[in-house]
Formats: sequence, structure tokens, C-alpha cells
Amino acid sequence: MISRSRPAPQSRRDRLGRLGRVALVLAAAGTVSGCSGLVALPVRTASAVVKVVPVAGDIAAKPLDAAADAID
Repeated sequence: MISRSRPAPQSRRDRLGRLGRVALVLAAAGTVSGCSGLVALPVRTASAVVKVVPVAGDIAAKPLDAAADAID
């Protein structure tokens, strides 16, 4: 008879460690105030790509432009 073992549940320490790493990355990204243009770059790039779409591109890009302006 073959017994199949279940994976061990994650301990609280593992989950808190992962959460701590995520919080550290977010805090580091938030403190880089001089590089806000760098943070907004992906949003601005997506907006430029959406603007290429005929007729609806400019309308669909307005929320992306507003988000990029808010980041800056």
C-alpha cells in the first residue's frame, strides 16, 4: 500500500516572513520619491499602446493618463 503524504501546512512564521518581504518591497517602492516617473512608466506605456487603437483608443486611455498623473 502506497501512502501519499500531504504537504505540510505553512507555519505562521513562514506566512509572516512572506508578508514582511512584500511589505518591505512596497515600502521601498513608496520611498523612492525621486523616481516617480519610473513608477509611472508602465502606466504611460500602456496608455500609449491603447491610444493606437482607432476610435476608442483615446477614450480608453484617459483613465490610464489620469492614473499616471496621480502617480507623478
